[in-house]
Amino acid sequence: MLTKKSKAIIYSGVLLSALAFSSTASASLFDSGLPAGWNCVGACDAMGADGDVTLAPTGSAQYGYVTTSNGVTGVGLPGLTSGATTGSTLTSALFSAQAGDELNFFFNYISSDGAGYADYAWARLLDELNNEVAILFTARTTPSGSIVPGFDMPDPTATLNPDEVLMNPGAPVWSGLGDSSGTCWSTGCGYTGWISSSYNIAATGNYFLEFGVVNWSDTAYQSGMAFDGITVGGTPIGDTTPVPAPATLGLLGLGLLGARLARRKK
Repeated sequence: MLTKKSKAIIYSGVLLSALAFSSTASASLFDSGLPAGWNCVGACDAMGADGDVTLAPTGSAQYGYVTTSNGVTGVGLPGLTSGATTGSTLTSALFSAQAGDELNFFFNYISSDGAGYADYAWARLLDELNNEVAILFTARTTPSGSIVPGFDMPDPTATLNPDEVLMNPGAPVWSGLGDSSGTCWSTGCGYTGWISSSYNIAATGNYFLEFGVVNWSDTAYQSGMAFDGITVGGTPIGDTTPVPAPATLGLLGLGLLGARLARRKK
């Protein structure tokens, strides 16, 4: 017969195994590059530990990222595009979520720009019609003070840990910055390190997750953002199946009814 102590040890082992499995499962999203169905505008990719940007605390072999290096014009947060020059966005494939599900991931903001050149990055939750549901957070280059949340930017709706982040200062070494890797324009450049983001989804539905980064005021000295470990309701985002819209369900029902009537006529 098992003692209470033995049961506790077995329970702990099962719990740790479950957590390890969950971490491994959620960590594989970018291990084979960008997932199928994800849409990149500008410059986006996946890579392993590189320079100052270590792997995320998920156990994965790679993370995804967006960068202003080789970015395009016309990118920026709606209503905050003034001053934005070139940048990139990466939008997930459509995924489903239930009311109360938590959307979780890690991110790391990196910038070779400084002084008054306030490059910024963000993550947004969009509905299936690409309408904004929430700006999860922003990160912005500044000579001093908090990088996350970004100054003069919308307040984050996600819970961040740490909730206020300063730069690890200096010229960041990261190949995602292109020719700007290892360079620094004045005070403010560096990297934040990995930050966790958690957001409670209010309504059941289908959603997109968007990551973006832009140069501000100029196109020199690049910035980027890495991200990994994306789950919704504890499930890797790539493993969730979008729920058919009511109109789609209606058409499916009509199709089944038509097929049934056709069989009756025969």
